[in-house]
Amino acid sequence: MSGASKPSIVAQFTIPFQSYVDEDGTPAATLPTFAQSKDELIAMYRAMVRTRIFDEKAVALQRTGRLGTFASSLGQEAVGVGVASAMLAEDVLLPSFREQSAMLWRGVTMAELLAYWGGDERGSDFSGPREDFPICIPVATHFPHAVGVATAFAIRREPRVAVAIAGDGATSKGDFYEALNFAGVWRLPVVFVISNNQWAISVPRSAQSAAATLAQKGIAAGIGCEQVDGNDVVAVRDAATQALKRARSGGGATLIEALTYRLSDHTTADDATRYRTDEEVSQHWRGEPIGRLRTLLTNQHGWTREMERELLEACRRDVDDAAVTYLATPPAPPTDMIDYLYDELPASLTSLRAILTGHDGGDRG
Repeated sequence: MSGASKPSIVAQFTIPFQSYVDEDGTPAATLPTFAQSKDELIAMYRAMVRTRIFDEKAVALQRTGRLGTFASSLGQEAVGVGVASAMLAEDVLLPSFREQSAMLWRGVTMAELLAYWGGDERGSDFSGPREDFPICIPVATHFPHAVGVATAFAIRREPRVAVAIAGDGATSKGDFYEALNFAGVWRLPVVFVISNNQWAISVPRSAQSAAATLAQKGIAAGIGCEQVDGNDVVAVRDAATQALKRARSGGGATLIEALTYRLSDHTTADDATRYRTDEEVSQHWRGEPIGRLRTLLTNQHGWTREMERELLEACRRDVDDAAVTYLATPPAPPTDMIDYLYDELPASLTSLRAILTGHDGGDRG
């Protein structure tokens, strides 16, 4: 009886990893053209600093009862800025609930974001990117939406790309896999970005998936996959630029896993000290994205303390002005809850609207 034949390998895969700027702010590789420009680096740096200051203000407003539950992006600013700075204005962003850096870059105002987190849906009526999607709170449900947007672009033969961003927890959802499958089968112009901050609320990355990388989850869908240093805004922007170019030219979808770390609580309703140590968080502060880019600017472009002071003051003024605008905005009438649901109000809601008409919306204190 002959022995069993030696099995053959039908396919092999690799996941590339990209990083340009080390934790200490020194270049680890030749920087792409855009990152050799002082102005480009400062623009990205300003956007990350502004986001961090905005987050601080939002948390303060929540703690004093003037804002609802809020999700800070502390430590993850480079992901949103890197992705958004690579997009074209006509592309469409589909954000999760921690992508304020990307949304602000694309023209959503801070006052609009505060309004949304304050419970006012008028905050989702963006004055800037009119076709970008509103914040998505349910985990991963906006990934199929991104597939729908990309399908529309493909049908219309428009050179536009849908970009969806979510956290690592999204990769454990069926919505995620279904979206990737259709994106691969239909070769759609869509980019999926996973901001792997190592925690899905209190569940660590190690307890979510046994996969060596989250990027490799796109292999089964037949789409491009790669991993980048998510605290290196240069690496994130370069990876997003290449993925967008590929999608726009008919090359199909890409899944980018950006490795970062959530330095804050999951939201203001969370207490992260219940499931992780201060020592762990402190270790990750060393590689956070803003300090890394500041060092690069200082060493390569003469960024000074005076420049830093002026930037911080300008960002704080902008954030404070946005907070004043938000707090001074009269609440929407309670009838707004039903006025925009139907073209013609059903009889069953007519009496409810009459009751609501007699109530005002209160104030924000």
